Amino acid sequence: MTRTVDPIKASVLHRRLKSITEEMGLTLLRTTRSPILNEARDFVTGLYDAQGRMLEQSEYIPVLAFALQPACEHVAGFFGDDIHEGDVVLHNDVFSGGNQNNDVAVFRPIFRDGRLVAWAACKGHQADIGGAQAGGYNPEAREVWQEALRITPIKVVERGQPRRDVWRMIFANIRYPIVEEDIKAQIGATRVGERSMHELFRRFDAPTFDACIGYLFETSERMVRREIAAIPDGVYRGESWAFYDGVNEGSRMRINLAVTVAGDEVTFDFTGSSPQTPGFVNAPYSATASALLLTFLMLINPDVPHNAGILRPIRIVNPEGSFLNARFPAATTFGNSITGPTSDAIFRAFAQALPKMVTAGWNRMMGFTITGQDPRHARPYVDILFLALKGGSGATWGADGYDHIGLINCAGGIQAQDYEMFEIHDPHRLLRHEYAQDSAGAGHWRGGLGVETEFVIDAENVTGIAFGDGIEEEARAFGLFGGRAGSINEITITAPDGSVRRPRAKEIVRGIERGSVFRQRAGGGGGYGDPRERPVEQVVADVLDGVLSVDAAREDYGVVVDPATLALDEAATRRRRGQA
Repeated sequence: MTRTVDPIKASVLHRRLKSITEEMGLTLLRTTRSPILNEARDFVTGLYDAQGRMLEQSEYIPVLAFALQPACEHVAGFFGDDIHEGDVVLHNDVFSGGNQNNDVAVFRPIFRDGRLVAWAACKGHQADIGGAQAGGYNPEAREVWQEALRITPIKVVERGQPRRDVWRMIFANIRYPIVEEDIKAQIGATRVGERSMHELFRRFDAPTFDACIGYLFETSERMVRREIAAIPDGVYRGESWAFYDGVNEGSRMRINLAVTVAGDEVTFDFTGSSPQTPGFVNAPYSATASALLLTFLMLINPDVPHNAGILRPIRIVNPEGSFLNARFPAATTFGNSITGPTSDAIFRAFAQALPKMVTAGWNRMMGFTITGQDPRHARPYVDILFLALKGGSGATWGADGYDHIGLINCAGGIQAQDYEMFEIHDPHRLLRHEYAQDSAGAGHWRGGLGVETEFVIDAENVTGIAFGDGIEEEARAFGLFGGRAGSINEITITAPDGSVRRPRAKEIVRGIERGSVFRQRAGGGGGYGDPRERPVEQVVADVLDGVLSVDAAREDYGVVVDPATLALDEAATRRRRGQA
C-alpha cells in the first residue's frame, strides 16, 4: 500500500537535510588547515542513501556537483554487507567513481536499528596526494601513478577503531602533514552529519522518512522534467576547444556536443569529441558529468532540491576513450579544469533554445601552483593561488557578468583568499591585487572584470606548476549575440636580475629565485549583446571607476569621454553611435 506523504513534512525534511550538509561544511571551514579548503572552499558535503544515491548536498565549489554520488555508489557496492557502524572509508580513485585524485572523499555509514540507511560524506581538494610532483598537479605525467597515490575504497576506521597501519601507510606517501590534519577534519565533518541524522531519526520514524525521501526524489524529478519540457524539442549543437595537451605543441582537443531535447527528457551526447591525450589533459567520467550538471543547473529553476531525482530525466552519452572519459591508466588531473570548455559547449548549444538563460563565456582556467620552503618556519608550503586565477564570468540577458568570480568550476570571488591570510600562510608579499582595466568583454551587458595580481616570492627551493588553457587567443571568454570576447590570461615571473619568464599553459617551472615577482592577469568574461546599446551612463561610470579606458569606451561602446576631465561629450557620442 502506498503511504500518503504530507508535503509540509517532506519540505521540513528537505530543509533539515540541507541544513545538515551546510553544518558539515561550516565544520570544514572552521577546522581544516589548508587555505585550499578553509578559504577557497574547495569541497562538497553531502548525505546519501544506503545505495549511494544523493539525498542532499551542498557544493561549496561548483565542480563537485556530481563528485560524491558515483564514488559513494562504488563504495557501497564494493563493501556490500561488510560495512559496520563506526566505519570510515577514504576514496579518491578516478577509475572507480572519483573526479580528481587530489579530491579525497570521506564516507561514514549511518545505521538505524542495526540497518544501513545512509552515508555522511565530504570531499575536499588536498594540498598534496603523492605522485611525482608536490602539490598534485603534474603536467609531465603520462599515467595515473605519476600523478597521485590512488586510494581505492579503504577503511581507515573499522567499527570505531582506527586502523593505524592503514592510516600510516597512506600518509607515508603524502608529503605535507597538513593533509593528514585536513582528512581528520573531514572525518569530523562526517561525524557531525551522522549525529545530526540520528537527531532527525527521532523526529521521523523509518516508514515516514523513507516515504518522504521518495516524495522528494519524485518532486525534484518533476521539477526538472517541467523545466526540460519548457525547452523546444530539437537537437542543439555546441562546440568548444581545450588547448595544448602538455605534450604536443599546438595541440587542440575538440568538445563535440549534441543536446537532444525530447519532451521532458534531455540527452547530452559527447560522441565525436577528441580522443584521450598522452598527457594529463583528460577527464574521468565523473568530472565531465559534474561539469555538465553544474552548467545545466544554471539554466533551470535554482530552487530544485539537489538529490538523485534531478538525474532521472538526464541522459549522458560520453564514450570511453575520449579526453572527456579517459581509459585507465590515463593521467587525468586536469579533468576538473576541462569544465570551462565543457560549459562553453553547453552554453553555445542552449543559446539556440534558451537565449535569455545562457551566459557568454567565462574566463578560462589558468592556474599556477607554487611549492617551496618557507624560510620563516623552515617548513614546506604549497598554494594554488586562488587569489590570482579568478577572472570574470560571462554576461547574460539583463545583467553584467560577475567581477572576479571566474572559473565556472570553482567560483568563489573575492573571498577566495584573504590578503592577510595569504601573507601569513605563504612567504609571499602582496604588491597589487585589483580589477584589470579593459578586461571585460564589451556588450549591452558587459562581462565580469578580471584581475591583476602581483607579489614577491620570498621563499626558497621554489617550483611553479602552470596548469591552464587560457593563454591562447581562441581561449578568450566568448561573447554572445554581438558581445565581444573577454581579455586573455597571462602570467609572468620576473627574476631579481630583471629577466622575465612566461610559462606555457602546462609546464613545471623549476628554480624560481627568491625575490622574484609573480604577476598574473586573469581575463574577463564575455559580453552579451551589442555594446553600442549599453546605456551611456553605465559606460561613463566604468570609466570613472578606472575599469574601462577612455579609448575602449570610444572604440567598443561609441561613448566619447574627455581624457583630461573624464566628462561625457554628448554630441560626439551621438555622432559616434549614429544618433546625430
